Amino acid sequence: MQKKSVYVLASVMFLAVLVIGSWQYFSDKESNDSQVASVDRTALIRPHSPSLGKEESAVVIVEFFDPACDTCRIFYPQVKQLMEAHPGRIRLVMRYAPFHKGSDKVVAVLEAARRQGKFWPTLEALLNSQEDWASNHTAKIELVWNHLNGVGLNMEQLAFDMTAPDLQQVIAQDMSDANTLGVSQTPEYFVNGKPLPSFGFDQLKLLVANELARTR
Repeated sequence: MQKKSVYVLASVMFLAVLVIGSWQYFSDKESNDSQVASVDRTALIRPHSPSLGKEESAVVIVEFFDPACDTCRIFYPQVKQLMEAHPGRIRLVMRYAPFHKGSDKVVAVLEAARRQGKFWPTLEALLNSQEDWASNHTAKIELVWNHLNGVGLNMEQLAFDMTAPDLQQVIAQDMSDANTLGVSQTPEYFVNGKPLPSFGFDQLKLLVANELARTR
């Protein structure tokens, strides 16, 4: 009888230790996951990030892009059409991810243009002419200039700003955030902080539709 009591007591103690250990594990895991989510959300948007749409939009699409990426060029007008289909409800935020050779210089053009309030027309001019200045996944900065004539940029100021240390820090910050978020290709989208379950524009539309329905 005494042996049985000892056995029961030992079993109860073992279960108690198991329960406490499991609670501690999941509690720590939840805390860690929460911290990761917080860090990731911070990495999604920076004060310098160009955005299109209302600040209070129900859905925020964050796109990491490379101006020399042909898929970025193809998807960009489709994203704008998606925004136009839901006026006032979608905001687009652009982040730099110059993965292609030479793209860092083209991104510097875009960031310098942003400082003149000309980011969006410069982006569209570059995407529309991409086939002229980018080939074989390589950007050729010397071929870019002729395609900026109609944007209204101060080219002397643009050239000066492109070499500014703080501009290079902006690009480095975006690349660091891309690494934090696990971005390895472009375009990469996050919708209200959620990554696409798999790559494709249909997947983007579905995630946007789900978020629009959820926030309606």
